[in-house]
Amino acid sequence: MKNALIILALILFASCTDNYVPKPRGYYRISFPDKSYHEADKKLPYSFEIADYSEIKELQADKGQSWINVSTAKNKADLHLSYEKLQGDLDAHIEEARKLAYDHTIKADAIEERMYANPSEQVYGIVYYIEGNAASPMQFFLTDSTDNFIRGAFYIREVPNIDSIKPVVNFFEEDITHLIETFKWED
Repeated sequence: MKNALIILALILFASCTDNYVPKPRGYYRISFPDKSYHEADKKLPYSFEIADYSEIKELQADKGQSWINVSTAKNKADLHLSYEKLQGDLDAHIEEARKLAYDHTIKADAIEERMYANPSEQVYGIVYYIEGNAASPMQFFLTDSTDNFIRGAFYIREVPNIDSIKPVVNFFEEDITHLIETFKWED
């Protein structure tokens, strides 16, 4: 009986150790809709296709300028587009677009530039892929080099923690690429 009490006491003392292991931080599962596109139905000096789950908001126009947002509320994603009619100032617009993209170097790990050209539609530009915890993971500009200039900046309305928003960024980069590839200047 004495041996049984000693064994029971040893088991009780051995089982009371607190061997806590912290669990890694997890993120919510993000669900995405199926991809399908339609032409944006706004009267603008350009046209493009947007995803069926996105909508155009806040259309403003003023003497050769326009500002719109292509928004996907469910995923807190917005693409801000600003258009300007060129007046011999293409270089200034390109430099401003480059500066606005590179303003993210404070938080960015890297910025990759990719040239874009669609000569059949006279659409040329540069796409900036901004890696890291920057506020805008993708920006671009498109121009016909003589009359029209449009700048786009993609934002997620969430704290920029690339670990949690990277799936959303990857998903919407495809939509922005599709928008760029279907972009046309209106006559």
